Amino acid sequence: MALDRQQIVTAAVDLLDEAGLDGLTLRRLATGLGIRQPTLYWHVPSKAALLTAVADAILDAEFPALIPAGPGEDWHDWLLALAVRLRHALLAHRDGARLISASQLSVRMADISEIAIGSLVGHGIPLREARLIVLTVEHFTIGHVLAEQTGGSEAESAQDFDLEAFTESHPLVVAGITDYFQDARTPDDLFRDCLQVIIRGAAATAGGGGQVTASAAAE
Repeated sequence: MALDRQQIVTAAVDLLDEAGLDGLTLRRLATGLGIRQPTLYWHVPSKAALLTAVADAILDAEFPALIPAGPGEDWHDWLLALAVRLRHALLAHRDGARLISASQLSVRMADISEIAIGSLVGHGIPLREARLIVLTVEHFTIGHVLAEQTGGSEAESAQDFDLEAFTESHPLVVAGITDYFQDARTPDDLFRDCLQVIIRGAAATAGGGGQVTASAAAE
């Protein structure tokens, strides 16, 4: 049976999860599919095109439909929920944040940005500010997940880490971390709370719809 593009992309997603972004090569993908590498070029003309296709597939799985914020919907809550879903999509796959960062031509990522900017504009935020807010939220989300997904090497060296000396030199850093997580908060809470700081700041400076709602501020 002849391969189609969807089968190739599905296999590429599986290979990403198995081998990571560095192991997602055309040669390795072709070998796994039992075909010669030149055959892939009928469907994906380059490594960049492959990465973009995989990025789109990952985002499609989390965002099968994109619905803008409705007229009566608070844009702060809507944007926060969008970022939470984006983080979920990236965390669902090995090196998801690195992949999205490397896929500058992802149509699905552009679709998400378009809907988000349009939602803010529809709620009275000027276009320039809307784009900056969305760009900041997206970059923060990708960067946050990147830090989450690349923490393995640091964990391996933790046995040589002098916590006592670090605490003595950085008492506020340690106290802040301890205070935050003492109430059973999770990394998910940390992401949302950090994002709320960004959105509250954006709301305070953007024109139109600039007040954070009670529900958003309370989260």
